[in-house]
Amino acid sequence: MNINFQAILLLLELFALGISSNRHEYADYWMKAGEAQLTGILKDQQEHQKAKNVIIFVGDGMGMSTITAARIYKGQKKGKSGETGFLSFEKFPTTGLAKTYAVDKQVTDSAASATALFTGVKTNYLLLGLDARAKYNVCDSSTNKESSVSSIMTWAQNASKDTGFVTTTRITHATPAALYAHTNSRYWECNSQIPHTYSTCVKDIALQLVTDDPGRKFKVIMGGGANQLGLKGVNGSTYGGCNRTDGINLAQEWIKNKSNSLLIKTRKELNNIDPEKTEYLLGLFGPDHLSYAGDQKKSSDQPSLVDMTVNAIKILSKNPNGFVLMVEGGRIDHAHHENYAQLALEETLEFEDAVAAAVSITDKKQTLIIVTADHSHSLTINGYPDRGNSILGISDNENETYETLTYANGPGYTYHRLYNSDTQEIWINLKNSSLQRNGTFYRHFSPLYLTAETHSGEDVPVYACGPSSSLFSGVYDHNYIAHAISHASCIGPHATTCNVKSGAVTIFMSYCVYVLTTFIHVSILASKMI
Repeated sequence: MNINFQAILLLLELFALGISSNRHEYADYWMKAGEAQLTGILKDQQEHQKAKNVIIFVGDGMGMSTITAARIYKGQKKGKSGETGFLSFEKFPTTGLAKTYAVDKQVTDSAASATALFTGVKTNYLLLGLDARAKYNVCDSSTNKESSVSSIMTWAQNASKDTGFVTTTRITHATPAALYAHTNSRYWECNSQIPHTYSTCVKDIALQLVTDDPGRKFKVIMGGGANQLGLKGVNGSTYGGCNRTDGINLAQEWIKNKSNSLLIKTRKELNNIDPEKTEYLLGLFGPDHLSYAGDQKKSSDQPSLVDMTVNAIKILSKNPNGFVLMVEGGRIDHAHHENYAQLALEETLEFEDAVAAAVSITDKKQTLIIVTADHSHSLTINGYPDRGNSILGISDNENETYETLTYANGPGYTYHRLYNSDTQEIWINLKNSSLQRNGTFYRHFSPLYLTAETHSGEDVPVYACGPSSSLFSGVYDHNYIAHAISHASCIGPHATTCNVKSGAVTIFMSYCVYVLTTFIHVSILASKMI
């Protein structure tokens, strides 16, 4: 029988979209939506190579404007005009675009976005590891149990792969926490932050990392956040977060009863480890987030993202079944929130270096590498500056002195505003030396004051290389990325359908059943209403 597979699939997808408004956007909805997207892409695939290893790089807040500006900045640091260059991952063979909205917000936060990226399920703003049935800042144990979703790390561990993550933020911060935590607030990082009413309803994020799966089974964890784990004596600045009040040293608890385990606090200790003899590594290099890469006062005790990435790969690569690693350049986001454009670009270049290092030490035939962002920021590249004009500079028009890089909102407003009531001017002239525009912590202009600049909602780029990298071509919801990883590495929900010759058909048939049962359900409801 001659059946036009593509035409039938398209009709089913359109039909499913037509009835989706009658369904809640809970885990089942997003898992089926991910299956549908995967099926659509698989139908055009000629062959499928299984990825033994997966490394997903997340540039927190690294939207397209950040990538473009960083590309130019990179070239200009080398004395070139900058526009014709590339960041290393921009040369990956596959490029896609991911839609980042949350279930309840057009513009997402990192917790909801990372949950989508790592579990395949979109959720509500500020939630971690729970679907949209759960509510922010309100814990209900039965609802949390029903809405809990598993991540790519659990999928990998169930497939006997080694797992881990490294980040420049606290290890309990939103993006890494989505790998292992299930909580009603991304801010419940330690016990002192959970409202007393919910103290027995949910564990704090740090406690979940140490005592629950998949966190306690990670082979590598590196970043900041010693305070959240109750570890004292770690050098570095404190930006916020919380401190434990229960007196528990969770860092020691995590390495306890683990063979060949290490707890390290400095870059020197990291560089002195023997990856061949190290099975479990916990690196806590600051009480809070790590310092900005571009901060000249950064402590020499803190490793770079490259240092952490390379050592993580060396440890995880020993497993013959492969590994899954998440690497986050988390402080790109923080710099943008402060309108620190130059610092954001420096963070992006350090992130690029980590990607390049991973590519250089992994087997391209066995390792799938994905580079993406969880969301973008309100940074714009505006005006008509000449070629080669400093990306951090101002327009060449003497009558129109505005910055090439500006933000839609943020604390930069007060940095630039004149408060002299006797003048008709509103803003300080950008050529005024009092602004100290060459300073590392210079805030770029924003026309609207907010204590912290906001995210933005445009699609973010996705770059991929290695086996099955073609799965990441096209435009898709960002929860699809977890589904593509599942299929590419034969872990998790698509582990039984990862053979391309039969996988597309199997997924297609399951999707047909889903649409048919949904149609019957909706028809029954409609008949009862007549």
